Amino acid sequence: MGARGEIRFLLNGAPVALGNVRPDETLLDYLRLRQRLTGTKEGCAEGDCGACTVLVGRLRNGALSYESVNACIRFLGSLDACHVVTVEHLKRADGSLHPVQQAMVDYHGSQCGFCTPGFVMSLYAHWMREAQPSDRAIEKALQGNLCRCTGYEPIVRAARAVSDYGNAASDPLATERAAVIAALQGMKDGARVEIGSGRERLLIPADVDDFAAILEAEPEATIVAGATDVGLWVTKFMRDIAPVVFIGGLDGLQEIREQDGVISIGAGVSYTGAFELLAKRIPALGALIDRIGGEQVRNMGTIGGNIANGSPIGDTPPPLIALGATLTLRRGSARRTIPLEDFFIDYGKQDRVPGEFVEAVHVPVPDAASRFAVWKISKRRDEDITAVLGAFDLRIADGRVEAARIAYGGMAATPKRAKAVEAALTGKAWTQETVEAALSAYDDDFQPISDMRASADYRMMAAKNLLRRYFLESTGAGAVNLSRHEAA
Repeated sequence: MGARGEIRFLLNGAPVALGNVRPDETLLDYLRLRQRLTGTKEGCAEGDCGACTVLVGRLRNGALSYESVNACIRFLGSLDACHVVTVEHLKRADGSLHPVQQAMVDYHGSQCGFCTPGFVMSLYAHWMREAQPSDRAIEKALQGNLCRCTGYEPIVRAARAVSDYGNAASDPLATERAAVIAALQGMKDGARVEIGSGRERLLIPADVDDFAAILEAEPEATIVAGATDVGLWVTKFMRDIAPVVFIGGLDGLQEIREQDGVISIGAGVSYTGAFELLAKRIPALGALIDRIGGEQVRNMGTIGGNIANGSPIGDTPPPLIALGATLTLRRGSARRTIPLEDFFIDYGKQDRVPGEFVEAVHVPVPDAASRFAVWKISKRRDEDITAVLGAFDLRIADGRVEAARIAYGGMAATPKRAKAVEAALTGKAWTQETVEAALSAYDDDFQPISDMRASADYRMMAAKNLLRRYFLESTGAGAVNLSRHEAA
């Protein structure tokens, strides 16, 4: 089949076909400027405040699921064969308010009103999944929404009460699901999408093999999976990212499975998509994912993208390195697998040749002898960027350290193992004295920098204290027993 020159999606209740789409055009700009759907607001333009929250429904293995996303950093080119739902779509035919909206009114969940549509959409997405949510579930659903007026408690009370105003099973997103599925299936014609000319092009591969062929031919193209990082290149740094290849809709990169004690995660699997299996098999990773951005960011961002970007403060590489993860890289039809720690060479430099991309990461599940933990240090507990992140996987038998893998983020130009610290611990008795003696080895492993998130001295102190914490909790002297593989 030849290439198609337009993207197709549903916007609320109407089909859309667009052939004039810039590679860097955001969904927020399209909604507000082209469609005049101004209920979706711009607050931060970086995926932090949630004022631009909309729902995006996508087919996965024939099933339709809706997720809250940040329209400010979601590119229009990523929406082929999707259903976009904005706050305007909640209005009933008789003009009455949606149950989420009515609850917000009755429980005084809105004051200035600027953030309110984003809160409504986040609560709507959660209500469709869980009609009687716990307070913890509500708080998690609202991690990515900021309000400067109400103090949140009225919003939480409204969230508890939504089902008093209506039945989620009777909501149009539920009753019209079959029709939406049929419409989206009709849009998935298996063709590559190409829009624009010269450098100003966007491409949506037909499948993973087509993606490999595109990138081999155009190795300088920008790859966009979730856009939680690339979106800021456009909205904050005004970078030219064209040509762009959108891969978020490729089913071949969405597989997550466990085989022979190893969890393989396709590069397109989002944090949300990976959460269930990781939280079950490696609970510390589940707890860590809960602190990556807000719900909208977790719905968009991918573990593969977090690795491929190579940021020294990416949250997933340090724990995956500590667990001994490996990475599959692909160029054309050729693949190679390397230890994840070897992928990171220097700041902004990874072991990836032109035309090569991250296809999957493979994570060994800790066995009964492993004591795995990961802790993230940030100024806010929720929805904040890491200052220091430490991950630990030690094997201790008969009171001695048999093996140690320790990795940090935020301490060097790349995610990095603390090999001198590991050597100082291995073979020694697992005692407070051994831990204190090993702390001097941190100076051999790291020379952290000072920046807006933390000073170099603070980072070094925090990194050392995380090892102390690990010792206390692994010996039962701390608050948590590490046999459960903990994170905080």
